[in-house]
Amino acid sequence: MTMFHFFNCAILTFGPHAVYYSATPLSEYDTLGTSVKAALVYLGTALVKLVCLATFLKVSENDGFDLYQELLKAVIGFIDVAGLYFALTQLTHRNISQNHKFQAVGLGWAFADSVLHRLAPLWVGARGLEFTWDFILQGLEANANLVLSISLAALGSLMWLRKNKPKTLIPIIYACAGIVATMPSITSYLRRGLGWHFPKVVGFELFTSLSMAFISWQLFSACQRPSS
Repeated sequence: MTMFHFFNCAILTFGPHAVYYSATPLSEYDTLGTSVKAALVYLGTALVKLVCLATFLKVSENDGFDLYQELLKAVIGFIDVAGLYFALTQLTHRNISQNHKFQAVGLGWAFADSVLHRLAPLWVGARGLEFTWDFILQGLEANANLVLSISLAALGSLMWLRKNKPKTLIPIIYACAGIVATMPSITSYLRRGLGWHFPKVVGFELFTSLSMAFISWQLFSACQRPSS
């Protein structure tokens, strides 16, 4: 029963990444190499963030919400944006379209994040004798992170790769990218500042990820229309 619970949680956490790759044109255009490169960039970015967090953040004696510390975390979190910029603009890719490039980068980015932050807790905790919903919720949270990562990659593609976008949409694109990039700080405030329980936080993340995916899709479609 314990291994069955682990496999269920692992499939919920990592399965959607494989399904997304197989069910979209990414598999047809063989963009796996782009996703792997993006995952490696994520690992390097995570290492830089870890060094910065260890250098500039102090160890808190309680689990309360510290505004200064959380703002500092949000600033350090924008290293992810720099890493995503590098993955989208500096890596060599196969001859694939902009649509497929940002999806492949976002997919690799999200998969590396899930492996780095969720694989070990799943292996240690989901095999326990006592059933808990926390690991199922972590799987749902990984799905929300997948959608947010692809949305951020789409917005980054619009910011850095598409030149002929309507000027009226530029502030909206940057605002949405800022919201997605600061989601870890937002969820941290909900947990520590407002005292939300984990299921409620995951529900918020799922709702936000679907909303940002819809907005990103609309912005991407609007920027692809020929200018009049």
